Amino acid sequence: MNNRERVRAILHYEPYDRMPVVHFGYWNETLIKWAHEGHISEQQARRWGDGNPTDAEIAQKLGFDFNWSSCFSPDTRLRPGFEVRVVASFPDGSRHVLNGEGTVILEKDDAVSIPKEIEHLLKDRASWEELYLPKLQYSIERVTHSGVNAGGTIIGFEEGGEEYIRAGAWEDPYGIYVGSLFGVIRNWLGIVGLSYLLVDDEPLLDEIIETVGTLCYQCTEAALKRICPDGADRNGVAPFDFAHFWEDISFRSGPLISPRVFRRKVGSHYKRITDLVGSYGIDIVSLDSDGDVTKLVPVWLDNGVNTMFPIEVGTWGSSIAPWREQYGRGLRGVGGMNKVVFTRDYAAVDAEIERLKPLVDLGGYIPCPDHRLAPDSKWENVQYYCDRMRIAFG
Repeated sequence: MNNRERVRAILHYEPYDRMPVVHFGYWNETLIKWAHEGHISEQQARRWGDGNPTDAEIAQKLGFDFNWSSCFSPDTRLRPGFEVRVVASFPDGSRHVLNGEGTVILEKDDAVSIPKEIEHLLKDRASWEELYLPKLQYSIERVTHSGVNAGGTIIGFEEGGEEYIRAGAWEDPYGIYVGSLFGVIRNWLGIVGLSYLLVDDEPLLDEIIETVGTLCYQCTEAALKRICPDGADRNGVAPFDFAHFWEDISFRSGPLISPRVFRRKVGSHYKRITDLVGSYGIDIVSLDSDGDVTKLVPVWLDNGVNTMFPIEVGTWGSSIAPWREQYGRGLRGVGGMNKVVFTRDYAAVDAEIERLKPLVDLGGYIPCPDHRLAPDSKWENVQYYCDRMRIAFG
C-alpha cells in the first residue's frame, strides 16, 4: 500500500498494512534553529512550505511520511491583500506593522509567539464596503493561478496542473482546501471587534459571513468543475482524497464564539460546501482549528465535517476518545499527539506513543503532532518518534 491508500483505509475503517507517520509542519524559528545545528540547510529552512518539495526533503530526513496540510488551494483570501508596511517604529526596535489582512500588529525581532493585535482596518460598513468587499470578488484566476503541490511538484493550472490533478497519480494523500468561513473574519475584525459587531450591526456581520461563504463555495465549485468537467472523473469521483477547512476559532477554554450563534450563522455554509464535495465523491472532510473545540464538534459533524484536526492536547487534554464515545464512528481524527514530548527525552516520547495505542485501536484515527513543531523541539527526539511509531504501529 502507498500512503494514500493507507489513509483512505484507516479513515474508512478498512484493513491497512501500517500506520503512516504524519506531521503538521514547523515554526520557521524551528527550521532556522535546526539549520544552525546542521540538520538541514539554510536554504531548506527558507524554502519550506506545507506540501512543497522542501517539505518532503525535511520529512524524509526526520522520518515522517507526509504533511497532512498538503492541498490544492484555490485562493479564497483577500485578493489582493493589503500592502504590508511599517506604521510606526519605536526605540526598543519594535514596530507596528500593517499585515496583509488589514490588521496592525506589534512586531519584535526576538518574538516567536503570535503577535499582539493593535488595530483593525475593518470596523464598520463603510470600511467593509470600501476596503474589504472589493477584495472578495470571485474570478477564475483564483483557481487557475493557484499552486499545485503534490508528488514533489509545484505547478499552476496554466502550466499543466489541471491534467496533473485529473490524473491523480500521487502516492501521498492530497486534499482540496475549501476555505475558512469564520476564522478569517475573526482575523479581520479581532475577537473584540467581532463581538461588538455581533451586537452593534448583526446584518453587517451576516453579510460578511455570506460573502466569505459564497466565495469559498464558488472557488471550490470552479476547481472541481475544471478538473471534472463532466461532473465526475476517475470512476465517478474527483481525485482529491479529502477536503479541508481552516478556522482557528477556539482557545484553551473553548470556542471564541457561542456554539449556538456559530451554528446559526455559519452551519449552512459548511453544509453547502460539504454537500458539493460529497457530490464529487469526497467523503472525508477535515477541519483545522486550534484550542478546545469540543463544543463546536457537533456543529461541524451535523454539517458534513467529519475529521477533526489537529486535536490539540494542550493543558486541557483534547482527545478523540470522548468524542468517539459520544458521536460514534462517523467522527474521525488526525492529530492528538502531544508535541511537547519533543522538548524532553526518549522516555517521554515512548510514553506518548503508549498513550496513543488505545486511540489508534478505535479506528478512523491517525496520530499527528497536535500543531507545528516549536523551536524547543529536539531534532533527535523527532527522529526517534518517527522510528518508534513504525515499530509500534507497523
